[in-house]
Amino acid sequence: MSIQSAPLSPPNPPTGTVTFLFTDIEGSTKRWEHAPAAMQAAHSTHEAILRKAIAVNNGYAYKMIGDAFQVAFSTASQALQAAIDAQVALHQQMWPDGAHIRVRMALHTGVTEERGDDYVGPALNRVARLLSAGHGGQVLISLAAQQLLRDTLPAEVTLRDMGSHHLKDLTEPEHVFQLVDRDLPSEFPPLKSLEGYPNNLPLQPTPFIGRERELEQVRGMLLQKNMRLLTLTGPGGTGRTRLALQAAADLVSAEEFADGVFFVDLSSITDPAVVVSMIAHTLGVQEVGGQRIDETLKEYLKNKRMLLLVDNFEQILEAAPQLSDLLRATSQLKVLVTSRAALHLSMEHEYSVPPLGLPNLEQLSSVQALVQNEAVALFVERAQAVKLDFKLTEENALAVISICRHLDGLPLAIVLAAARIKGLGSPQAILSRLGSRLKLLTGGATDLPTRQQTLRNTIEWSYSLLTHGEKTLFRRMAIFRGGRTLDAAEAVCNAGGDIEIDVLDGITSLVDKSLMYSTEGVGGEPRYMMLETIFEYAWEKLEESGESPTLQREHSLYFMRMAEAAEAQLREAGQATWLTQLETEHENLRAALRLGLNESDNLVVSLHLAGALYRFWLVRGYFTEGREQLAALLSRAQASTFLATSDELGSARAKALLRIGGLAWAQGDYDTAYRDLQASLELYRSLGDKMGIARSLLNLGNVDYYRADRASARGFYEESLGLYREAEDKHGIATALLNLGNVDFYDERYTQARSLMEESLAIRRALGDKQGIAQTLHSLADVALYQHDYEVAQSLYKESLDLRRELKDSWGIVECLEGLALVTAHAFEPAGTNGNGSTQAKIDVVQAARLWGAAEALRETIGTPRPPAELAGYELVMSATRAHVDAPTWQKAWSEGRAMSLEDAIAYAHDPRTE
Repeated sequence: MSIQSAPLSPPNPPTGTVTFLFTDIEGSTKRWEHAPAAMQAAHSTHEAILRKAIAVNNGYAYKMIGDAFQVAFSTASQALQAAIDAQVALHQQMWPDGAHIRVRMALHTGVTEERGDDYVGPALNRVARLLSAGHGGQVLISLAAQQLLRDTLPAEVTLRDMGSHHLKDLTEPEHVFQLVDRDLPSEFPPLKSLEGYPNNLPLQPTPFIGRERELEQVRGMLLQKNMRLLTLTGPGGTGRTRLALQAAADLVSAEEFADGVFFVDLSSITDPAVVVSMIAHTLGVQEVGGQRIDETLKEYLKNKRMLLLVDNFEQILEAAPQLSDLLRATSQLKVLVTSRAALHLSMEHEYSVPPLGLPNLEQLSSVQALVQNEAVALFVERAQAVKLDFKLTEENALAVISICRHLDGLPLAIVLAAARIKGLGSPQAILSRLGSRLKLLTGGATDLPTRQQTLRNTIEWSYSLLTHGEKTLFRRMAIFRGGRTLDAAEAVCNAGGDIEIDVLDGITSLVDKSLMYSTEGVGGEPRYMMLETIFEYAWEKLEESGESPTLQREHSLYFMRMAEAAEAQLREAGQATWLTQLETEHENLRAALRLGLNESDNLVVSLHLAGALYRFWLVRGYFTEGREQLAALLSRAQASTFLATSDELGSARAKALLRIGGLAWAQGDYDTAYRDLQASLELYRSLGDKMGIARSLLNLGNVDYYRADRASARGFYEESLGLYREAEDKHGIATALLNLGNVDFYDERYTQARSLMEESLAIRRALGDKQGIAQTLHSLADVALYQHDYEVAQSLYKESLDLRRELKDSWGIVECLEGLALVTAHAFEPAGTNGNGSTQAKIDVVQAARLWGAAEALRETIGTPRPPAELAGYELVMSATRAHVDAPTWQKAWSEGRAMSLEDAIAYAHDPRTE
């Protein structure tokens, strides 16, 4: 199918109140299959006829989808005349054998909004529905369009009143009229509306909004030949029933369901034994003689081409085999089920109904475009239902977006929130009260089932269907933040072995019942998630149980052990996986750290956890967060009355001081770093911890190195190296060797520097320490740069950059971008010396400026200022480079670099031609 969205005629689209003409060819798919050559010629003729009629009547054909035209007109009269001209020409045309084309058309007038070369708004949905009710050769007209046409009709034209029809959208009926022209056929089969086909689908008080993709998928699945049973699952409030009803309405005219589409409501049923009776009663099937009702029903449905929509099956899952028996006894019956839990039948196909699509806060466009987001559109429609003058504006758009996101895109939650606009007055006021969703989201329509009148009732309904063991596991799952793995759930939720069900079986059941959902985690391991609205309910249940303090401690212990296991691996070959694991668990790690601030008994656990997270914070650029967490924990530890007599607390505090000093150093806060590192060193000396002493000395050396006191730095590095060699700590040895090499580099002893760095690199390669390898490659690149070996320097910087990109090492990426900028600046040859004149010079300077600009922006983002020891040289090189171009050229290139995304900057560093 081809989609043409460029304007076909004329150049200026109508605005405001517009009359739309939609057309398509009846049965074109089958015609293409049976006579493709004839249809190719016929299609071209059809298109030419339509284009001519549209152009003559000043229509704006803004879209063509396959053989369907979508056209806008400034007046209803122009639209009607275009339809007449086209139908007369089509009717008089001699078509090839097998390709006699019959086109159906629909006209509707409404207010719309333009979106580029397209239109948006409810009017388009209405005209599309109207078109679907017609037949080939027929022109249908809405009441809105008829009101504009009735006094201006051509003499030979009348509009036949077809009465009111529900156009498969289950809301208010549309009063439909048919064009009658003496030169055209006027008799057609009954309209393809709900009234024309056997069904009992309940009408709905509100329009169906969004869900085009899901609706198409569900319809498509039900039309598949071998699809007999489809179950729509999802948590309470996702709109399973509404989606199922709309899909059923769209299929009432399908040949596959010629005997009807019927709705069976099980919401009030709690006895599994009466399900068959309910289905039979819905279909009007009664017991015959002494025959059981299930046998009578099977006989009635045996050869029926019918769709049954069985709603709200979750509370009677024991009755599922009855559906299986019914399907096996029939040949063409299909069943569409809605349930919060899967039925687990062999015939079943499950479709998990997702929440509504949410707008991306980082990709905001116009308010007009935002209204097309289905979650926002639902909020606006329901808000206007209670407050007629409500509009989405630039001032309230962000609040509406935030409300939809806070509510996980759950339709019921959004409807309940929008209803609050009447009392609270603005989306901003609603948003400010969403801290407790379950208290705010009450007061739904009283004609809905009780469980759908508040979000709490909806979730409570699902909770009430759980077994005792499932309820225990469900509430305990709320101890996690941002998801949980099976291992974590087993270790934390069943630490005492008191859950009466297997944890995996329990999680599987909670997923089946739509109270949790599964995503793919690190290494393909399942990760189990909760929607925030369901999480809030689970947390309330956990608080009510009194289990929260015990579970919080188990949670903190689990993630402390994980962090310590990761710390030991963050210098090994698997460090990238561990970094990803820690990133995935970041919210759980934060929650575990907070417990140490609130509970004295958990202080030492949180201190150990914070100390173990240092390298993760450092590599991933969480400098400020790490310092704040460590500072808060150290402050609480300082106030502890038993700290001085506790070696465990003393060791934890010494490590925390070491780590907070390291992060302060990374942010250029050298005085604070030196103070904390000296305190760490003193504590480690008092504890006799040689490895702690070595690490403190090494970090003190880093501070003095960056403060340009290289003699002092060398002393610290050499002392730490001795301790590391004594302990045969290869990581420590490699780090100390590299740092000593850096001292030699700044003392311009390049041969000695290269030797020490290469020794360090060999150790790190043997260990598989990618981050250490990247650091060492960068230092070797620095040496090559200052020895004027620019090609080698560039290669080493790029190799380091690739490793740091793999590790998502923001700080390291900054340094590599700056290194590559220096290569460009130092390799610069003044105009006229390289045979390329000033053009080559300008390109090199622009490249350097962009790289520096990108690096500077990233430094600001992660909060790592340039070390003072490097500042003078940095300014000198940049000033010399900048002198070769005019100020506007430099500023433009610099700004372009600052505007680059991280990935774009890395790609540009590898190949400037990618700009």
